Amino acid sequence: MGEFDLIERYFRRPARRAALGVGDDCALLQAAPGTQLAISCDMLVQGRHFLSTVDPRKLGHKALAVNLSDLAACGARPLAFTLALALPSADDAWLAPFSQGLFELADAHDCELIGGDTTQGPLNICITVFGEVPAPDGRSQALLRSGARPGDDLYVSGTLGDARLALEVFRGTVSLPAHIFEAARRRMEQPTPRVALGLALRGVATAAIDVSDGLLGDLGHLLRLSGVGASVNADAAAGLVAARAPSGQGNRLPGAEFELAQWRDWALAGGDDYELLFTAPPTARARIDHAARSSQTPVTCIGRIEPQRGLRLLDNENRELPNTYTSFDHFA
Repeated sequence: MGEFDLIERYFRRPARRAALGVGDDCALLQAAPGTQLAISCDMLVQGRHFLSTVDPRKLGHKALAVNLSDLAACGARPLAFTLALALPSADDAWLAPFSQGLFELADAHDCELIGGDTTQGPLNICITVFGEVPAPDGRSQALLRSGARPGDDLYVSGTLGDARLALEVFRGTVSLPAHIFEAARRRMEQPTPRVALGLALRGVATAAIDVSDGLLGDLGHLLRLSGVGASVNADAAAGLVAARAPSGQGNRLPGAEFELAQWRDWALAGGDDYELLFTAPPTARARIDHAARSSQTPVTCIGRIEPQRGLRLLDNENRELPNTYTSFDHFA
């Protein structure tokens, strides 16, 4: 199978929103009047971002999901994406499920493939995604990392740490009951981009970022660009690891005994969560609740923005904890 046969068979579709899609030297994407284009790019490299044993259908989902998560953090509606794909070989058994998983998520968010590139080489997937943000009279409604203000509440969507928990099972450092492992593995391999919540937070949240490299690391980016600090309830965050034993049953999961400190580590520095971390003033709490319900996405308040720069970790008794956590860094 040649390069152009590969594109025609697995990735070519009629253009819908794009003025010109796959098949020409450039795609043409017409932005609506009074809007801005939001553009983001993410690369997934085998051995660095995913295991060689991953189901290609799930990998197709994740490759697009991590990009849609960036649009969600910006409050942007997905429009289109390009795909650059390096493959060791043109293998039908891999390409068919990969493209299926990719297009299933793309169709769910009405986001069309409009172009890209293919080449032979080590497996590498690079997607550039385009979204749309209202900008009436030139005033952008995009959510940014730089808008947090002292006194804002600090929220996170969904759950944290489950992807890291699954990774530790693969590494052989943790043993879990099968049903718990499968749930954590789904969070690792098929994250849910919080696009609906991001759209609902426009005009409500003051700042936002998606959690990809670990909660505290990504929060640090938001605090730095906003010029503020924060206090975070580490135990509240630890309680968001979906695999954790329910309240009242202690801090141990049947069949896998983990101390509270371990739950904190996975939640605060685990990475690969693709949840939204955002801020909003206390006066917006009812609107945050409405955004969560309308998007069918749970959100939890885990802290507060403070005027003094830096990050304080607290437990449920409001006692300060040492901050020894490190988030993922490709070159650290």
